[in-house]
Amino acid sequence: MVREIVTYGDPVLRGKCRSVVEPAAELESLAADMVETMRVAGGVGLAAPQIGVPIQLAVVDVSHDPACVSYLRVDGAPARLADWMPLVFTNPSLAFGDARESDDEGCLSIPEVKAAVARPADLRARLRLLDGREIVLEADGLLARVIQHETDHLHGILFIDRISTAAKVRLRGTLKRMLAEPGPKRYLPSADKD
Repeated sequence: MVREIVTYGDPVLRGKCRSVVEPAAELESLAADMVETMRVAGGVGLAAPQIGVPIQLAVVDVSHDPACVSYLRVDGAPARLADWMPLVFTNPSLAFGDARESDDEGCLSIPEVKAAVARPADLRARLRLLDGREIVLEADGLLARVIQHETDHLHGILFIDRISTAAKVRLRGTLKRMLAEPGPKRYLPSADKD
């Protein structure tokens, strides 16, 4: 089921989400809805607070671009991207390499806004899967960036918090207008896009 996506200005996007302790079976339906919502909206990641659920649960799928990573290891062994997508995880703990890369990011919760964000290029993520297993995933490229972006959501951080001062100034009017728009801060993504 496609869920409504919460947009900029809704307080749930700024809250720190609680750790997931529920049995995995209770989260499977929610995770399936999140994957469907992400795909219909044309995204590559979605965190639970983006659909109004303040728990540490996120989904990622970058399988549309198998060349988006130069390496992927799971529990120390080389892994195929296709075997892990969509990636559904809870309670992430991240560590980073020293190298940083800047690339444009957008967010389903801040539609039509993009800006360059500098993030660590390499990532080592300790993630819990819905079946209860804990894995250590190491990657670079788009996968590393999206995991970082979604993990930020779980801590109330938006990508616009990580952009340069010049970009913040450039986007100030757009963001103010989004905050001032009347009505609920949510939308239902549609597969019928112009």
